[in-house]
Amino acid sequence: MSCTSDFRVRYAETDQMGVVYHANYLVWCEIGRTDLIRRLGMSYADMEREGVMLAVSDVHLRLHASARYDDEVRVETRLVDARSRGVTFDYDITRRPDGARLATARITLVSIAAAGRPASMPAPIRAMLASAVEPDEAGR
Repeated sequence: MSCTSDFRVRYAETDQMGVVYHANYLVWCEIGRTDLIRRLGMSYADMEREGVMLAVSDVHLRLHASARYDDEVRVETRLVDARSRGVTFDYDITRRPDGARLATARITLVSIAAAGRPASMPAPIRAMLASAVEPDEAGR
């Protein structure tokens, strides 16, 4: 399962040169991730109420082209791995309507308990996430 999130670049997301500041791509990945989880039938807030806190443990972000104020942006999010203590998402961020690739990313999150230590996710939440796993380009 993949999830598509569409929106326009807001002025506050741009820098002095009029292009999107690089850290905002990670915020856009979070939008895609929370949209995908919601599409699975549970909001991220509901996951937290169930005791699942996901902390980012690894980020790989590659910028391919610049986005600018008021560009239409699409974030395509795929869940590529779901384990007892972590999940990995891939992202493809493009400009609409021309389809230019703006960025690609892979983000891994670790499930942590309230004390901040890694913890296994409850079986129903892990099963929900595992049901959406798609292999990445390498077939993993």
